[in-house]
Amino acid sequence: MHDLTTTLSPAVGRNVPRKDGAEKVAGAAKYVDDIVFPGMLHGRTVRSTIPRGRVTATHLDFDQRGYIIVDHRDIPGRNVVALIEDDQPFLVESEVRHTAEPILLLAHESRDELLRARVEIEYQREDPLLDPERSPTSFKSLGIDKGAIEDGLAAADLIIEGEYRTGHQEHIYIETNGVIAVPQDGGITLLGSIQCPYYVHKAIKSLLGWSDDRVRVVQTETGGGFGGKEEYPNLIAGHAALLALKANRPVKIVYDRVEDMIATTKRHPAIVRHRTGVKRDGRITAMDIDIIMDAGAYVTLSPVVLSRGAIHAAGPYRCDHVRVRGRAMMTNTPPNGAFRGFGAPQTQFAIEVHMQRIAETLGIDPVKLREKNAFRPGDTTSTGQVLGEDCSALDVLRRAVRRSGFRAKLRRYAGTNRGIGLALFYHGSGFTGGGETRLASKASLGLSARGVQILVASTEIGQGTRTMHAQIVADALGVPFEQVEPVQPDTANVPDSGPTVASRTCMVVGRILQQCAAEMKIRLGGMTPTEYFAVHGPLVVTSEYEGPSGIKWDDNTYRGDAYSTYAWACDVAEVELNRDTFEVRPIKLTCVQDIGKAIHPVLAAGQIEGGTAQGIGYALIEQVVMRDGGMLNSQLTNYTIPTTLDTPPIDVEIVENPSQNGPHGAKGVGELPIDGPAPAIVNAVRSMGIDLREIPAVPEVIMKAITYQISGSNGLAGSGRREAPTSTGGNAAEDPHRHASRPSAPQP
Repeated sequence: MHDLTTTLSPAVGRNVPRKDGAEKVAGAAKYVDDIVFPGMLHGRTVRSTIPRGRVTATHLDFDQRGYIIVDHRDIPGRNVVALIEDDQPFLVESEVRHTAEPILLLAHESRDELLRARVEIEYQREDPLLDPERSPTSFKSLGIDKGAIEDGLAAADLIIEGEYRTGHQEHIYIETNGVIAVPQDGGITLLGSIQCPYYVHKAIKSLLGWSDDRVRVVQTETGGGFGGKEEYPNLIAGHAALLALKANRPVKIVYDRVEDMIATTKRHPAIVRHRTGVKRDGRITAMDIDIIMDAGAYVTLSPVVLSRGAIHAAGPYRCDHVRVRGRAMMTNTPPNGAFRGFGAPQTQFAIEVHMQRIAETLGIDPVKLREKNAFRPGDTTSTGQVLGEDCSALDVLRRAVRRSGFRAKLRRYAGTNRGIGLALFYHGSGFTGGGETRLASKASLGLSARGVQILVASTEIGQGTRTMHAQIVADALGVPFEQVEPVQPDTANVPDSGPTVASRTCMVVGRILQQCAAEMKIRLGGMTPTEYFAVHGPLVVTSEYEGPSGIKWDDNTYRGDAYSTYAWACDVAEVELNRDTFEVRPIKLTCVQDIGKAIHPVLAAGQIEGGTAQGIGYALIEQVVMRDGGMLNSQLTNYTIPTTLDTPPIDVEIVENPSQNGPHGAKGVGELPIDGPAPAIVNAVRSMGIDLREIPAVPEVIMKAITYQISGSNGLAGSGRREAPTSTGGNAAEDPHRHASRPSAPQP
């Protein structure tokens, strides 16, 4: 018998080899399109070509021999995608609410033959609603109130207003959506590129009207997700299942890039308006914020996106009087859904650019303005949450300013084609409020002849989940890292650990695994896992999430502790403007981020670098062009994302101010990095005297901003002249863009 208290080199905090590294490097990892079953058919989705109307006739203009054809009449259960609201059908019955809505499904042995099949659909067209500001339908409305907003505005020397706009953003995961449905033994198994296996499990049970044990969901190796494979796989899995059951053969559906881009969810476009009361010394007395998000045609995850956006809308700043109003509006465009940060990047873009404008209006150094107003431990957020000692807003701000040489470069770049800007931001870890308690997530550890198995539904989508969880378990159990093996998520074998979203996989699920390990260590009685298995056989220990004591939240009033902890960060962006082409090129990003504890420093830094690169694209080049309610530029030739040539040096400093609620003090890291690059870049452009307030800041947007500024004209939102401070207490610095009205999506 071996004493498990024997000192081992800790796995946590070291750059141990990735659990999935060797298999992926060798090309042995199996993605969904690598998997073939005997007799397998290929599936295809026939989609609407109009944004709004009714189907009046369907014509199948091909020889139907060898084809499986499915429409809404073949659905045995409920024709709704079970999620937050039951409003989105798997297949159109008659009403079309957006372009690329699924109407018909086809399957055939030959993929080439399948693609040649011609289907003509006739419609009774209706006028689409494409502007969220004019929509009469709100999927979700909410309000946050702290103090008395009118008292705060009355106490101000100045009231500064502004409107800020953010566009769609496409996920562009490396691997497109794909699922295989395999009917077997009176049930069905779904294998696919999936973030949340139990979401799919729930949706397919509802679609088919089946019990738990007849539906099995297995995550295959997944080439990226970013939220785009959180809820959307419910739909494609349902389509594959319907075809497979009608054919009684396996069916694979894998989207090509064009279909993936026109049909799947994107980041919600947003319009955020601020009315902020300030003293002349820069102290904020009131924040009045209005948020409009374009939800698209169906609810999907818009309520939680709006919720997180609203909670983060006031930024990491102390203020006694805050009012936030938010609405997620229906439009006849493809539904928008979860995307890394889900809501917070939109609203924190607005507050950080607005803070820059406040500094400009008051003539105050932008760093000093933030220092004066940044949260300290003991301060309360807009929801009334008291921040703990792991509040690092001031620390990350000062570190980033020093590390980047911000002040010296601000002086040096003055009058040149270079600019420098910063953004201070934060991100709540885990589900909002009581969400984690309601999820009641579970995790298990099991013994095998080779060591310890991790049994969780948390998925590896490139971020390093398997490795990080194995590090936590190895140290908690006191066994070598090499003896801990994660098991591929399979609803037949692993408990429901909740979705792999919301920066919860390390902090929440990692903490549950720690609890499992503590119990298992007691059960082993001093034996090693392999010794125990040899003597006693299998052992499985399961634990359930236990929320931190003292956490209180009211979903109705949005008051209380929104998150058990927050991660904190400050980005400094340096950019160069080509005044002939109006292109903005980032030349350096400095990212200082407090994530509590870097379980695996290289993987954590990789998350920060990747999220920052994604944020650069969001800021400057990733423009979704919409026409008649559909994505016009649905190819990687004309929807551009940052390449290595577009990505500047990214200097990362990881700060470890631990949270008592995460394993080894860890907070979330997955989403935090995308909140800061866009406002930092726009603020860098603003430092060159250009009044920019919208993204993506493609050359046309920069050109308009400069043109309107030179002409002194009141232009489009995000372009125009800078306000001068008013001289009377409580008067507003007029925003020339506040009442501008135009579609949220750019029109060619």
